[in-house]
Amino acid sequence: MKTVTLAGQTVPAIGIGTWHMGDDPRQRSAEIATIQAGLAAGARVIDTAEMYGSGRAETLVGEALQGIDRQGVFLISKVLPENASRARMRASVEASLSRLGTDYLDLYLYHWRGRVPLAETVTELQHLQADGIIRAWGVSNFDVSDLDELWALPQGANAQANEDLYHLGSRGVDYAVLPWQRQHHLPLIAYSPVAQGDAWGQHLTTNPVVQQLADKYQVSVYQILLAWVIRQPQVLAIPQTSSVAHMRQNLAAGELTLSPADLDALDQQYPAPTHKQPLDVI
Repeated sequence: MKTVTLAGQTVPAIGIGTWHMGDDPRQRSAEIATIQAGLAAGARVIDTAEMYGSGRAETLVGEALQGIDRQGVFLISKVLPENASRARMRASVEASLSRLGTDYLDLYLYHWRGRVPLAETVTELQHLQADGIIRAWGVSNFDVSDLDELWALPQGANAQANEDLYHLGSRGVDYAVLPWQRQHHLPLIAYSPVAQGDAWGQHLTTNPVVQQLADKYQVSVYQILLAWVIRQPQVLAIPQTSSVAHMRQNLAAGELTLSPADLDALDQQYPAPTHKQPLDVI
């Protein structure tokens, strides 16, 4: 499987997303089984956030991790903008740790920009790291201007990742954000890498070229979409699923390499941007 170096650790380039998990009690057993199946199949990264279900996703992940070697899991959570301050961040991360049933996070992300000055947020993230509550920190939903502002801070370049929306139908970060991150050796975490099953109208799974490639490699259309996202180094995809079978398929996409001709065909259907675009956020 393709790998990514994230906060000094080598992890598979496809992880486990948890947005929308933990909301339906009827799905709880299936969701826990899916996370555990993903870890058993080789996944290491679990991405969650205090925002997801107002903590319910973190609680679900904590239940799924019971009895599993914590050292084998790279656990990411995120702090809400209103909690990203000197006065509130420590209580926020401690609540996340309690729900997750762990005493540290491998990576803690500032979920998106809010009213708290960025310098204050970075300072507090550094304090949490120094105390061992988090092993590393990063950001999410940052555009190039945000990254420039971050890097201008004395400790801003200590960020270990930026998590943005990225999939075949949303390629805005290809123009400026990804080149910036490659230049500064900052990995990208791609959320909603299969466009939430076409929930936003990109029609990726019904596109004839995507379907032809799925037939060619005898894989699902979702595996083609994931292979496209991780086609370049230092990009980690975190698809979410509540199906054990889909989870295993997602992870298997980490072993699929699309040819240059395949990529050209997909570019014809979903062209790369030719100018700077506003950052897509959902």
